[in-house]
Amino acid sequence: MTSTLDAVTLPLFVPADRPERFAKAFAAGADAVILDLEDAVAPGRKADARAALLAARDAIAAAGCPVLVRVNAPGTPWHEEDLAAAASLPLAALVLPKAEAASAVAAARRGAGAPVLALIESARGVAGAREVADAAERLLFGAIDLAADLGCAEERDALLFARAEIVLASRLAGRPAPLDGVTPGYRDGAPVEDDARYAARLGFGGKLLIHPAQIAPARAGFAPSDAEVAWAKRVLAAAADGRAVAVDGAMVDAPVRLRAERIVARAG
Repeated sequence: MTSTLDAVTLPLFVPADRPERFAKAFAAGADAVILDLEDAVAPGRKADARAALLAARDAIAAAGCPVLVRVNAPGTPWHEEDLAAAASLPLAALVLPKAEAASAVAAARRGAGAPVLALIESARGVAGAREVADAAERLLFGAIDLAADLGCAEERDALLFARAEIVLASRLAGRPAPLDGVTPGYRDGAPVEDDARYAARLGFGGKLLIHPAQIAPARAGFAPSDAEVAWAKRVLAAAADGRAVAVDGAMVDAPVRLRAERIVARAG
């Protein structure tokens, strides 16, 4: 199951209280679907959303892509019931919001009986990211919630420190590259692609999506450019025997070859 989660790059959120959208989401072409009990569902609709999830058990089992559930955060009135519902479903993983400590990750895993992807979206979450990364299968970044918690702008420079820490924490824990947060707009694909390209440059391995229209531009943003692929192939061809050589006027050694290999793998 962990290898399946490692391959997820572009998971799509769907409100759990909108079961009529589940089949369309499963067929949209995202790497995974996250049925959301948290932010996408109003407080008065939480029980209805949970009931809709339980009624969709067979559809989840036949989805054809990994299906995850985002539960409500620890400490909320709905958290324990969400975990109990998740435990009865054939899920690939649980998404835990407001993850701030390894103990919360462990409790969620016990309660749902599923791997946990931890959403870092608070000041305490960033401070505990390395501990959480050790406990969870993968980290996700909630930029909008973190900006609200810090009282800062939802801008790249204001949140660069958090993104860098989440990428570093994931690497230190030996986890797959984390997934960046959502782009709120979906009618114009250009900002989605630009955000995805920025996330890829920082070391993120994918991005959370909120609409099927975001899938194609996000995928384009994470794909290496033609120029990058051409450079990588020149490097690998010139350094096939492992010796340090010059390519395009620059020396190529082991770390450069590794970068070239990763670019070619992403292109594939």
